[in-house]
Amino acid sequence: MESKINKIISVETEERIERGEVPRSKVAKYYRLLERIEKEMMPHPVITDNRFTAWFREGDFDREDLRHFLVQFSVFSNWFIEAQLRKTLNAPTLEAMRASKEILMNELGVAFKSKTSKGQGIKDDLNPDITIQTEGSIEGGTFRFQAAHFEWLLRMTAQVGLEFADIGKRRHGTSSTLFFCDELARIYGSDDGDQALGASFSVENWAAAGFWKELIQGLEVFKKRECPNLPLAFFLWHDRVEDQHAAHTWHELEEEYFASDIDEDKFIAAAKEMLNGVNAFWVGLDEDRRKRKNVQKRA
Repeated sequence: MESKINKIISVETEERIERGEVPRSKVAKYYRLLERIEKEMMPHPVITDNRFTAWFREGDFDREDLRHFLVQFSVFSNWFIEAQLRKTLNAPTLEAMRASKEILMNELGVAFKSKTSKGQGIKDDLNPDITIQTEGSIEGGTFRFQAAHFEWLLRMTAQVGLEFADIGKRRHGTSSTLFFCDELARIYGSDDGDQALGASFSVENWAAAGFWKELIQGLEVFKKRECPNLPLAFFLWHDRVEDQHAAHTWHELEEEYFASDIDEDKFIAAAKEMLNGVNAFWVGLDEDRRKRKNVQKRA
């Protein structure tokens, strides 16, 4: 597998090293951590071999397959709010708390206010004249109920016959979906800074690995084939955001590493545990669709 790791220290860190603020021994330890990430975390199957999304991208699914996927995804999406709130409450610094609030409040419906042109972003499903920004800050942003991510998803599920009462609640989740949600709350939202950092870092790398693009490919095939009014803004927006996050992930790790002492074993262990939780969600979906296909064959 081609390495995705940037092994070049940033200019800012180089300057701190020159000023004697960062010992070169810590730089050597940082490089060793990067090697561990490359060997122990990045080859995880949820990053390199997601069989459900590989199948889904072909668009060879029917309406019931899509409904099941959307229900499970809605449970994860809705209960991610709990994990993000825990991450906010357990933030080790004011800066980390604010960064967590950016994600939490945007999830709930506070739009990013961008300094870039209004042409950037994704068009709102109900109001095509409104562009939903994919970058910027919630500082000075506007709250709109319809901008809540769950409501974007609800507008999508309505097109395949799923109403508010049909999605998002824990009672709708399979055991693998609920395991994923609980692991997010436990590890991603942990009050242990090293665990939370490892989980957050692994989630970002999973999210940037391309699964959004595979889902969009499949949804576009289905939309063209039988559901022309299916809104895709929820998935398009998240894909655009993750493309931007990918460029910052490694730089953020570098900043955290040189700003504090990190227990590398705990960081790696939490990252791998979190990826196992993510993988359980996708493996569960893949097993569900295979079981349904076998039932159809026997019928």
